[in-house]
Amino acid sequence: MSESKDHQLLNAAKAVIAEVAKAADIDASVRLWDGSLTPLGQTTGNDMAIAISSPGVIASMLRWPTLDRIIKHYARGDIDLENGTLLDFGNKVSSPEVRRGMQRLPKAKLAKLFLPFLLIKADKPNRTREFAGDIVGDSRNRKDNQDFIKFHYDVSNDFYRLFLDSEMVYTCGYFEEWGNSIDQAQISKLEMICRKLRLKEGDRFLDIGCGWGALVCYAAKHYGVQARGITLSNEQLALARERIAVMGLEDKVTVDYCDYQDLTGTYDKIASIGMYEAIGLKNIPGYMTTVQRVLAPNGLFLNHAISRRAKKNQKKFVSRPEQRALVKYIFPGGELDDIGNTLQEMEKVGFEIQDVEGWRWHYAETTRLWTERLYARRAEAEEIVGPETVRIWLAYLAGCSLAFKRGSARLFQTLASKSAKGPPPLPPTRRDLYR
Repeated sequence: MSESKDHQLLNAAKAVIAEVAKAADIDASVRLWDGSLTPLGQTTGNDMAIAISSPGVIASMLRWPTLDRIIKHYARGDIDLENGTLLDFGNKVSSPEVRRGMQRLPKAKLAKLFLPFLLIKADKPNRTREFAGDIVGDSRNRKDNQDFIKFHYDVSNDFYRLFLDSEMVYTCGYFEEWGNSIDQAQISKLEMICRKLRLKEGDRFLDIGCGWGALVCYAAKHYGVQARGITLSNEQLALARERIAVMGLEDKVTVDYCDYQDLTGTYDKIASIGMYEAIGLKNIPGYMTTVQRVLAPNGLFLNHAISRRAKKNQKKFVSRPEQRALVKYIFPGGELDDIGNTLQEMEKVGFEIQDVEGWRWHYAETTRLWTERLYARRAEAEEIVGPETVRIWLAYLAGCSLAFKRGSARLFQTLASKSAKGPPPLPPTRRDLYR
């Protein structure tokens, strides 16, 4: 590229940034490929900057203006964020003032300014780690379920250790005080689950999607239950069994590689913590039927699940670009239900709903802390899984925190009973939960 052409492209990029600064006034800058900094606001009070590695990156995103293209350039490092986290930047651009400003941008003027970039060669981003099969999984079978879980959870136990708590709990924490650490919040969550299920000595307890075994071990150690956990992750299974042996709980806890569809036996109490999102909307009736089948009469079932807001019509979950990116790069086969439909499906198979509690802000805080912890150990993470995977996960965790904060993602714990005729196996109030 000639020096005059590059100069023309630099001037065009700076003019676009100036229009954004005039309309939206974002407290950050853009570092262009020549190293120059151009403010995105009228006054910039910090050093945060979006770095763009070449004019071909802009050309690429103009020709293929999709979230998927942006993610691929970000994963490769063609677009980067300096002196700040994606959480920081997300909080800046998601403010009502910035969103209103972006709507006021002069689109015709911007199109003219961007024209020189359409006349140059576009940079093609490398293929990053993505699920190779059917990301939606409408017609999934047991093998698909295994592949979905392996893609997400078998990244590396060492990778997850970098940002999770000491118990390695990969679901929403419970903050009795907002300043509590992630370690305390996860212990509080395990304790609250046990209290909601009213676990007691000798109960047969099942954890569907047990992760690295934190809940089954906690329940056996502190409540004396006979616990079983199931998972489809070999990495999780190996570590869970190792931890059970170290804690001397082999006589009280077992963990198996098992699909929920193959469950047998009878259990007094059942928990499903952060697993419901992985089964797919079409499979919810079969899932609820299975849980109902293996739950003992007068048993209790706690379903802990991320949800979305109910819509006027039931569009496919992956219809939005950010949702499709989630199942392509992070969690293939995942779909979010709305809480109203979840309750209906539970009631259809005979469950009686006893309690529903919203934990949205708890998950916003949990994912915020996970994001910050992964940023703090980013170099170690890159040694384990590579820079591209780390970038994707940082975007995923930060995006989750912002989604819970905005309310586009929610989380509910639902307690249901399989009661014989008569009163449910619960005290008359919730007082025992907060002793």
